[in-house]
Amino acid sequence: MPILQNTFVHHVHFWLKNKADKDKLIEGLNLLIPIPHIRDIHFGVPADTNRDVIDRSYDVSLLILFDTPEAQEAYQVDPTHVVFAEQYAKPLCSKVVVVDSVNI
Repeated sequence: MPILQNTFVHHVHFWLKNKADKDKLIEGLNLLIPIPHIRDIHFGVPADTNRDVIDRSYDVSLLILFDTPEAQEAYQVDPTHVVFAEQYAKPLCSKVVVVDSVNI
């Protein structure tokens, strides 16, 4: 199996203030798709897996792969990402956790 190379992984977990806002948050996530700095993007919800080490408390997750740390930095200031953060994530979420990683 090939190992991903030259990859910056940006994984975000969102906890909604109101569970009824899930579709609204997903609407906002869809705005991110055309951002040119993104190599791959995935939206998800907790899988039906139950082991002690699995945290299923979040409502929605976002996984983005970038080619470089610089691409991720450009994404952070992209106007579309700023709109998502200000108009969707901040007002709808009680908690957001970001985990970034790079190749070893």
